[in-house]
Amino acid sequence: MSESADGRVKTLNFNIGVLGHVDSGKTSLARALSSTASTAAFDKNPQSRERGITLDLGFSSFTVDLPDHLRADGGPREQQDSLQFTLVDCPGHASLIRTIIGGAQIIDLMMLVVDVVKGVQTQTAECLLIGELTCPRMVVVLNKIDLLPANKRQSAIEKMTKRLHKTLEGTRFKECPVIAVAAKPGGPEAPDPEEPHGVPELIELLKKQTYLPQRDPAGDLLMAVDHCFSIRGQGTVMTGTILQGSLAINDTVEIPALKVTKKIKSVQMFRKPVSGAMQGDRVGVCVTQFDPKLLERGVVCTPGSLRTLYAAVISVRKIGYFKGPLATRAKFHITVGHETVMAKVMFFGLPPADASEPPSDTKPSSLRPCSLDSAFSFEREYFYQDEYVTGQGEAGPIPEPQQWALLEFERPVTCPSLCLVIGSKLDTDIHANACRLAFQGRLLQGFEDKGYAETALPRLRIYKTKHKEGQVERVTDEYSVIGRNLFKKETNLQLFLGLKVVLSTGETGVVEGGFGQSGKFKIRLQEGLFPETKQLLSSTSKKKGKGGTKSGPTNEEAPKTDSQPVAIHLHFKRYVFDPHKKMVQL
Repeated sequence: MSESADGRVKTLNFNIGVLGHVDSGKTSLARALSSTASTAAFDKNPQSRERGITLDLGFSSFTVDLPDHLRADGGPREQQDSLQFTLVDCPGHASLIRTIIGGAQIIDLMMLVVDVVKGVQTQTAECLLIGELTCPRMVVVLNKIDLLPANKRQSAIEKMTKRLHKTLEGTRFKECPVIAVAAKPGGPEAPDPEEPHGVPELIELLKKQTYLPQRDPAGDLLMAVDHCFSIRGQGTVMTGTILQGSLAINDTVEIPALKVTKKIKSVQMFRKPVSGAMQGDRVGVCVTQFDPKLLERGVVCTPGSLRTLYAAVISVRKIGYFKGPLATRAKFHITVGHETVMAKVMFFGLPPADASEPPSDTKPSSLRPCSLDSAFSFEREYFYQDEYVTGQGEAGPIPEPQQWALLEFERPVTCPSLCLVIGSKLDTDIHANACRLAFQGRLLQGFEDKGYAETALPRLRIYKTKHKEGQVERVTDEYSVIGRNLFKKETNLQLFLGLKVVLSTGETGVVEGGFGQSGKFKIRLQEGLFPETKQLLSSTSKKKGKGGTKSGPTNEEAPKTDSQPVAIHLHFKRYVFDPHKKMVQL
């Protein structure tokens, strides 16, 4: 592999995610494509080898001549002469979908592997969803065509191709290429001599699908580490993919999970020494010694560039295939950065008066990688929601309103700003034919203080509207009435003094104070009672006064049945995180 003058490899690295349902043959396909396997590749996990499935992200690569269309694109890469495909083999096992999500954030193109005999299965659909959230392009590979009878093979492939195109119609991947292969003819136990079918054609197709990914060496370093091991006498090696920024020999990097900084001693790209690497590159970085068992997977960054968060505010949008509501106070598995952690969720949106404002992106679609950068401000008021509001009206789907969520993590997470967030229900029965990906979002505001509930949340102006209803019991004078049933006996009436109330007959007044010890209260009416109201209350009072027998309780109830009492309405709002629990009226 040739190098430029500064010691960097003159090869464009292109990350392909190999995703699909369990046993669709992803690892066999990656093995068939690859010429160089990295330390994390091909089921290093003993449990994975026993069961024949990938339990962690595996990485391998192969290199081809740079395609002509990439040379023609020119730009800063015009001097590169080869293209390295890095294959990220993601697990298909249902209970490990969090690992897929972690891998999907570093992928330039998605290769969805489908068992040609079984077609689209539950995890195939989930992988497709993750691809839509994170990848711009996709290739579908129909694997295991050797299992089809030779005389019916072509027609079966065409039938499955047509079915897949129909499935992809409503997604960003419609019209994506579909190719048929047999990565391991005879199955995983078959001897190696038989050559894979269709792999050279697949490589040509992948070359046509490549593009110049946006790579920027500027900014803070963020590297996703997927494997860690020590080399006696040299140091500890971390292998992974650079998500942003760049690194070079002698740089100092931080390992946030261990709260330590280390100096880079050497850098390799697929076992070839280089002086540095940049965003999108797959590298092995040797640093000064530390115990590799402490960091099997995680992130490495520029010192001080990442934040450890105890809670966060995110923009949020429900994933359409998720069945059931997204309820406030429910717990979800939250994948943020390269971590997955449980979190309690609270949804909120614009106040009802503002809800008619069109969202920044009004095209209703549950799957597109939509704009999730909805502006959030501590200066603005927001409306508390018991659950996420879906875009369904009486006339059918409508654009969903802008919505946000407060996430309170069960343990602190380390992540970059504005990173993708995915909420899932990974504890759903893995055999149920249901999508477990619930919502997507973008991290907008993080809380680094462990005591954020006292120091930061009171700044969040999220409110609930409240409505209390009582009745007028009697008139004291033209400008005052006594009310009941608005407060409980133990209610602290001091909190409500001065609040405005409205009678069902139209008068407005304020709560002036308590009356007795039973929760009754006095209302002062600024404009006085209407004549009709006085007459109504007078007749109600007379009916009450007729009870002179021992059957008094029956007569006490007479006003409720014989005459409509005058109702008292109290409307106010209360900010959810206000430590003083104040009631506020407009």
